Amino acid sequence: MPKILRIHNRLIIGGPTLNVLYLTKYLAPEFDTLLVVGEKEDHEKDAAFLAEQMGIKTVSIPDMGRSVHPFRDYKAFGHLKKIIKDFQPDIVHSHAAKPGAIGRMAASSMKVPVIVHTYHGHIFHSYFSKLKTRFFLETERYLARKSDALIAISQQQKKELAIEFRVANENKFRVIPLGFELNKFLEDQEQKRKRFRAEFDLDENEIAIGIIGRLVPVKNHGLFLEGVCHVARNSSKKIRAFIIGDGETRKVLEEKAKYLGISFTSGYNKSALLNFTSWRTDIGVINAGLDIITLTSLNEGTPVSLIEAQAANKPIVSTRVGGIGDIVIEGKTALLSETNAPDAFKQNLLKLVEDDGLRSCLGKNGADHVQQRFSVKRLADDMARLYHELLEKKNQTR
Repeated sequence: MPKILRIHNRLIIGGPTLNVLYLTKYLAPEFDTLLVVGEKEDHEKDAAFLAEQMGIKTVSIPDMGRSVHPFRDYKAFGHLKKIIKDFQPDIVHSHAAKPGAIGRMAASSMKVPVIVHTYHGHIFHSYFSKLKTRFFLETERYLARKSDALIAISQQQKKELAIEFRVANENKFRVIPLGFELNKFLEDQEQKRKRFRAEFDLDENEIAIGIIGRLVPVKNHGLFLEGVCHVARNSSKKIRAFIIGDGETRKVLEEKAKYLGISFTSGYNKSALLNFTSWRTDIGVINAGLDIITLTSLNEGTPVSLIEAQAANKPIVSTRVGGIGDIVIEGKTALLSETNAPDAFKQNLLKLVEDDGLRSCLGKNGADHVQQRFSVKRLADDMARLYHELLEKKNQTR
């Protein structure tokens, strides 16, 4: 049985965490996987409970944090080398930037037969200064040379990494989209919808608009607030808005809401236009209760919130970035606009609020679309094929 050492930066709510947990769960017993994780930041929502629910035990490296910290990073590097020595993996597979750097360096130094890395997004624009971005890009090019395969989670992401940023030659990349347990989003949907709308005292004719994810600059929640403000001023419909998630920009967003004249609450004030719900674990209830789900990011890989929204047959209004064009059907499940066209985003949101028929039409196409492309079985099958191919190739060259 081949042994996989899977390395992820932290167990927090989000697509990358689900991806590593599903791979660990669904590749067994064909592969024996040890999952190693770093530490989360204080503002992030812990997802260790998901690992427990799936019966997955993890090994923690507290020094493998998200930020660059030479002393702690070196300690994490040493810790990983010891784990590799003890576990003797056939494949080291890293996920996300920091584990990708430390993990591939450790695996290379310990002569692990096969080294794989998955990009769940990238940090080559909209995150850092030009100088820091250049440093990270050159580092990534160096690490790519130590990798046997690089996994992009969408065709658009592969194009950006291979052609725009020239991280590595195209033939080193494989496109393996994410996979999820999606059937649950259509189960008991009416009951879940009633529960959400009762919790927030929503009238049946109120249109609930939501955005789901970390409150960080790259997610660009300010555009969501501008969209809500535009709709509130120009629509005849009653609306309520929900920001589901938390993070470092929470206070900035509250200040912007005040500036725009958007009343908000963190509780259950029916008179408030906007509700900051913080983190929620009942995402099935959230998706059932919302009428429109949005995304405003400046940079994305494959946003799970939009896959889950479509699985729940909810219409989407989003910016057109990263792999979004690969996971929605523009005009059939979603309305898209460029990140530098805020007025187009606002108009798309207003259009979907005003047009009941369009909301229904975009929503009903979603579940069939994502079930075919983003099932967890497809994910596990794709990854298993790649692992066997790489191992066979390595054995032939020995």
